[in-house]
Amino acid sequence: MDLKQYVTIVPDYPKKGIKFKDITTLMDKGEVYRYATDQIVEYAREKAIDLVVGPEARGFIIGCPVAYAMGIGFAPVRKDGKLPREVVKVDYGLEYGKDVLTIHKDAILPGQRVLITDDLLATGGTIEATIKLVEELGGVVAGIAFLIELTYLDGRDKLDGYDILTLMKY
Repeated sequence: MDLKQYVTIVPDYPKKGIKFKDITTLMDKGEVYRYATDQIVEYAREKAIDLVVGPEARGFIIGCPVAYAMGIGFAPVRKDGKLPREVVKVDYGLEYGKDVLTIHKDAILPGQRVLITDDLLATGGTIEATIKLVEELGGVVAGIAFLIELTYLDGRDKLDGYDILTLMKY
């Protein structure tokens, strides 16, 4: 299936010059969303994944159905102050400043094989920070899966040494 035909390109959003890749037009077609999810599930099974982790909010949209299909857990990565129990934190760079991502301290057991999911690989900063959280808790990043990769932003370079699946490249 050609998934690109179900992604809507929105010009000049969120600012002039950006060609936003809108995945909601993929997700609102059940058979297409299922196909994309099944591709990631197949990859996760090959990697013998124990747990899926995804950053808010679109990492949840990709990761939760994968975890459900595999009968395994999902651990959310959230901005600082959003998780109710003890967390570990990592600072990461944004275009103008820094932000903080967190995960519950007990979300990952040492040695668990983790799949990190998100909708889009752009510059790689969010996923690089998510990797640090997983590894700080003793998890093994066995794979990383995205619907879309923006190859011209070179985000894959920040993830060197990790196995990456992308379903579409722009």
